[in-house]
Amino acid sequence: MVNFAQRILGPTLGLAPCSSSRSHSLGRTRLRNFPCAVSSTSSSSPMDRQNRRQGFMEFPHLSAPHRDLMIELVSTMETRLGSQLLPDPLPLDVQCYQNAAGTSQGALHIRPGDDTSSIEFILGSWIYCELPSGGALNITTLMAYLNKSTDAPNFVLEFVQMSPTSMVLILDLPPRKDLPLYPDYLDTFYVDTKLDGCRQALQKLPEVQPYFSPVLYVRCVWSPTATVVHIQCEQGQESDQARMEEIVRDHVSPIAKQVLGIWLDKCACGEGREVKESERSELERRDRVIRTKTIEIDLVSNLPRLFGPDVGSRIVNAIQEFLNK
Repeated sequence: MVNFAQRILGPTLGLAPCSSSRSHSLGRTRLRNFPCAVSSTSSSSPMDRQNRRQGFMEFPHLSAPHRDLMIELVSTMETRLGSQLLPDPLPLDVQCYQNAAGTSQGALHIRPGDDTSSIEFILGSWIYCELPSGGALNITTLMAYLNKSTDAPNFVLEFVQMSPTSMVLILDLPPRKDLPLYPDYLDTFYVDTKLDGCRQALQKLPEVQPYFSPVLYVRCVWSPTATVVHIQCEQGQESDQARMEEIVRDHVSPIAKQVLGIWLDKCACGEGREVKESERSELERRDRVIRTKTIEIDLVSNLPRLFGPDVGSRIVNAIQEFLNK
């Protein structure tokens, strides 16, 4: 299972082997209950779109604490940003998709910001793939990007779970300026907000260790306060899964909510970070380069392997088309 996952995730994560030899499964959703089981290539009625919205928000393969956290974070972000967000523009067969065998399923949710907003777009997704050797790969993501009207940081949250007792967590407000050249930026978003305390609090747990991506490009876009950790509860005990759920509920959840709150207050809805017209083109170029590179590393090579070339290419092409508008 681990070798297959390492080939799929490639350079982005490079997950360390799990210490347990047990084969885990994160749970399976019956195909007939999954919105993608319904033909989605032509219909675009409000009911169809609502079904796929529900499919995204169900997070059907997560534990209860993990599911509750993701639902609350997405709901908080969309409620707080409210009328600034436009409807999801993606085709229905991109919002909700699966491979031919039904062993890999995914949902993608994008909300662009309107013309008067500082929001470029928010993106949420989940991917679930049964592995040939047993167990499953479960990736859950929530990201928010700001546009060139502000230089405030973006928001990134990602869980990569290889079993119910092992996961990598990435939680960060990636900077959009060169921090050594702009110490006031560092103070405003990272020092004054005490963001580093979130990472420090989580790493006090014995099950939590720092995680280092083998891809230097990925590491260079994170902030110095990024919470990037490997949580492992594999001691060969029946209580290991319960301990992971406890960590997510009692430790990860409050930290993730705190970081999202900081982003909403100081970045998305904050004041005083307007960018001069002369600086906007460079900020826009930087944002586009990072987003494009992230898509190449995370999706272009991995989705076709996870879902097959037809489905994988369809999802990647739709995302790239959206980003290039």
